[in-house]
Amino acid sequence: MTGAPGPRMGEAPAIGHAFLDQALWTRFRAAETPEAFAAAWLLLQIRFIEGATAGVLVLGEPDIGPFQPAAVWPAEAPPAPALSAAAEQALQARQGVALGPEAPAGERHLAAPVLVEGRLCGVAAIVLSGPLGAAAALRQLQWGIGWIETLLRREQMEADAAHRARTGAAFDLLGAVLEHADAKAAATALATELARRFGCDPVSIGFRRGGRCRVAAISNTAAFADRMSLVKDVGAAMDEAVDQASIIVFPARPDWEYRVTRAHADLAGAHRAGGLLTVPLRQDGECYGAVTLERPMGQGFEPRTVELLDAVATVVGPVLAQMRANDRPLPVKAWDSLVTQLKRLLGPGYFGRKLATAAAIALVAFFATARGEYALTSPAVIEGRIQRSLVAPFAGYIWSEHARAGEIVEEGQLLAKLDDQDLRLERLRLVTQRQQRTTEYDRALAARQRAEANITRTQIDQAEAQLALVEEQLARTRITAPFGGVVVRGNLSQRIGGAVERGEELFQIAPLDAYRAIIEVDEADIGDIAPGQSGTLVLASLPDARFAYRVERITPIAEQNQGRNFFRVEAALEGDTSRLRPSMVGVGRTEVGERLLIRIWTRRLVDWLRIAAWRWTP
Repeated sequence: MTGAPGPRMGEAPAIGHAFLDQALWTRFRAAETPEAFAAAWLLLQIRFIEGATAGVLVLGEPDIGPFQPAAVWPAEAPPAPALSAAAEQALQARQGVALGPEAPAGERHLAAPVLVEGRLCGVAAIVLSGPLGAAAALRQLQWGIGWIETLLRREQMEADAAHRARTGAAFDLLGAVLEHADAKAAATALATELARRFGCDPVSIGFRRGGRCRVAAISNTAAFADRMSLVKDVGAAMDEAVDQASIIVFPARPDWEYRVTRAHADLAGAHRAGGLLTVPLRQDGECYGAVTLERPMGQGFEPRTVELLDAVATVVGPVLAQMRANDRPLPVKAWDSLVTQLKRLLGPGYFGRKLATAAAIALVAFFATARGEYALTSPAVIEGRIQRSLVAPFAGYIWSEHARAGEIVEEGQLLAKLDDQDLRLERLRLVTQRQQRTTEYDRALAARQRAEANITRTQIDQAEAQLALVEEQLARTRITAPFGGVVVRGNLSQRIGGAVERGEELFQIAPLDAYRAIIEVDEADIGDIAPGQSGTLVLASLPDARFAYRVERITPIAEQNQGRNFFRVEAALEGDTSRLRPSMVGVGRTEVGERLLIRIWTRRLVDWLRIAAWRWTP
């Protein structure tokens, strides 16, 4: 038959088709490995596709590759370039490809992709040189690819089952570890469970300390002081695996990569072990210990067992490392954490941490050296250096008002006048009484009544004294300015005819050429204020002007206003003060001195923390 392997398969030309088909199918069914399955499948495709003379089956990791030939026919020759080109084109297009002439007599190259659940797993390609059309041959090839899909699905199922088995065993052993609170008990439980499950005796678990692995647990053994020879040899075998960061199996399989196994050979010889397996324990990519399993003579470790134990170590390793870290004393934890952070800071990598540390150091250095001018800002008000209060000289009534607050007055200018009608009447009575007593005095002298004359003279003196007092009171009914200045306080326009009491303040006057600033310093800042300090005053009504002042006096009694506790600080103004008026308000900035910027910016917070700490500290 056209396309049959014929003599290339080593069979005589006289062999019948039925016998050949039976042999191919027998070989296909008996295939035990994927390679044998692929070779038998390719032979069947070439046998049953009329006109097929050569072929290739390419397989690889789904959608990833690399894709390599799994079977080639003829086996003694590599695939033709045209066949490889067809296979490559089918891989890229993910669909069937037919290259070559349309005529049936010409040689054509067909290729079909191997797709499993939409994932590209390979390609099958054949050379066709018979009367069969390319479409029919490509269809038969695609039908045959179903067997390859079955093979791939079966391998995936086996891999998934093995993975589930490894994962289940790993988490079962993880549960045995988590039943214990400390690392030593957990390691002993893990070693005992591994020995029971995998038929090993003993199973040892060790941790690296001081550059060497030290055995921490042996299966079915709580104390192993009497087995120091075994402990020493097992520790050397663990060092051998940890130093190479690889799993070591002894005796090694021929297909395994080369590993140094001298310590394992010594351990096997000294303790008559038939098979040894050491699996490193890792955390964050670093080996910190190992598990060593021993089997008796005549028993080794199969690859599947090695994979399973590797999965167990991968899952259990970080947990044991964390338990060991938790078992350390607190000073050791602190020291190890410090060393780790220093290694990360000074070693390679961790650029962000290095940058943050450098920024923090620069910030600390800046705040440790940077200084600035410390100034206290407080509300301020302008007052006259001398402020004279004009009060009512006696109880009476207001007759008239001639000045108000804010007006500038001259010395002696009338500000207000009190009602003097009663005083005038009193003066008239006293004048009449004095005249009467004077007449009586003259009569007594004429009559030579000396005693009567003395009494009358005394009454005359009394009347004159009372009259002088009334005259003085009449003079005081005129409230005048004692000096030129501005009326700071006083408005009697709404009190004409009203009564006033003796000593009641009617006006307050301040001179125009002598002012002082009253700085209302908060009680929290008063400790930084001292006489002699200088400052600058800005007033709300004159924001474009700056007035210098110097602290003269601190009032020792605090005052309250609008929820604030403050001290009145008197300051003398310097420079031109002609634009100032009493009661102007503004803000004063008192220069305290040079301090560290961090102290200036955090003084409020630090004071609050001090008070809070004192309040809550017994």
